[in-house]
Amino acid sequence: MPITNGSVSALEETSPPGPNRRRRMLILAICCLSLFIVGLDNTIVNVALPAMQRDLHASVSGLQWIIVVYTVVVASLLMLSGSTGDRFGRRRTFQTGLVLFTLGSLMCSLSPSLGWLVAARALQAVGGSMLNPVAMSIITNTFTEPRERARAIGVWGGVVGISMALGPVIGGALVGLGTWQTIFWINIPVGLAALVLCALFVPESRAPRARPMDPVGQLLVIVLLAGLTYGVIEAPSAGWGSVQTIACCGAAALALALLIPYELRRAEPLINPRFFRSIPFAGATVIAICAFASLGGFLFLNTLYLQDVLGFSALHAGLLTLPMAGLTVVAAPLSGRIVGGAGPRVPLIIAGTTMSASALILTGLTADTPMWQLMVSYVLFGLGFGMVNAPITNTAVSGMPLAQAGVAAAVTSTSRQIGQALGVAVLGSLVAAAVQGPWRTGFPQASHIGWWIGTASGAVVLVLGILTTSRWARRTAEHTTERLIHRTADTA
Repeated sequence: MPITNGSVSALEETSPPGPNRRRRMLILAICCLSLFIVGLDNTIVNVALPAMQRDLHASVSGLQWIIVVYTVVVASLLMLSGSTGDRFGRRRTFQTGLVLFTLGSLMCSLSPSLGWLVAARALQAVGGSMLNPVAMSIITNTFTEPRERARAIGVWGGVVGISMALGPVIGGALVGLGTWQTIFWINIPVGLAALVLCALFVPESRAPRARPMDPVGQLLVIVLLAGLTYGVIEAPSAGWGSVQTIACCGAAALALALLIPYELRRAEPLINPRFFRSIPFAGATVIAICAFASLGGFLFLNTLYLQDVLGFSALHAGLLTLPMAGLTVVAAPLSGRIVGGAGPRVPLIIAGTTMSASALILTGLTADTPMWQLMVSYVLFGLGFGMVNAPITNTAVSGMPLAQAGVAAAVTSTSRQIGQALGVAVLGSLVAAAVQGPWRTGFPQASHIGWWIGTASGAVVLVLGILTTSRWARRTAEHTTERLIHRTADTA
């Protein structure tokens, strides 16, 4: 079939007429329901960490692993799950993910030790990795009109932000009313409901020609993320210059050095390095890493400060984060509407400015910091995080061919998980290594390095928000799209 109007007709999905608007909205709601519990699970655990530490006798690195194992496994498998959905059916893959995520949640609630809990979190993550990219593929192929698709993606991004912001509040309430196991029970009825609704209303779809599997690329990605994460988390106990730390970080660097040239040689790579010739796409990837590193570090450090230093209960600590959650709930849908109508620049500028200011306020944190100062920081962070999600995805997929939009969105989703994992791993390890004297008195001073890193991350979001939305950046996206289209046509 010939190529016309800058698109590859042979690669577009051929299917019966799409669902009507009411059905499309229902499909979007089902996808968002599933994404809500996945996003919630990224952050709901934070407020339960002190309770887990007491019951499971966990160290700081053990607490980091409870969070990071989830994000690292999700990040490692997102691309594979996306291609699995294209090959075997998106609804089938989505339902499989729901089953594994729900089963993993049940196992988490029954875990008798730290090791069992980390293993159950990994199973949760395998299921979660099947939900995020497949949901985006379902959404992008359900909403084919560009403006409507931009709004749907904005809603999707808003749900991700809202769920992650509400995690500490909901987690604090559940732990306060029961035990830490209750934070996993909430996933079970929601997961089962989403499973039934998906079977009833989401049509099956698959790519006309699924991308081939890339086991070598997948293995290199796993080595890269696992090596880097393990090396950083265990560095405070093993030593930053120890053989273990150097070996882990060296393995990660070697995996990255091998991954890029290997993927460039493949006709259909797991992660296409050519995407990064588009400044909006490359910038969106870095923005996602910085924003979610800020979130992961912010929640991890703030939870330990509120409960271990100030002595608040899990419920009280969760309620104190209500201003952050409230601003995210308000800002996320507003950001989606702004992106759909005027583009991503304004939300990204607001996000970078407010997230940087939020962390800057806490660079002088002490055990006696007034509560109003904490509240201002929470409000600013909630506003910034609510604004950042929708423009990340929109910026990444804008200008991409429809056949590549799902892959591009999966890369940004992977970047979110990588960012959150790095935020907890790097900031947690640096702060733990800097603590001098008793934890309760030494933690506030040691946390300053983490807040300065958060300030710098917000500044990067601001600068890239301006850069990636410039005319020059849009031209690079157009040129990248043309190259991708012609390359795809040549290999079709």
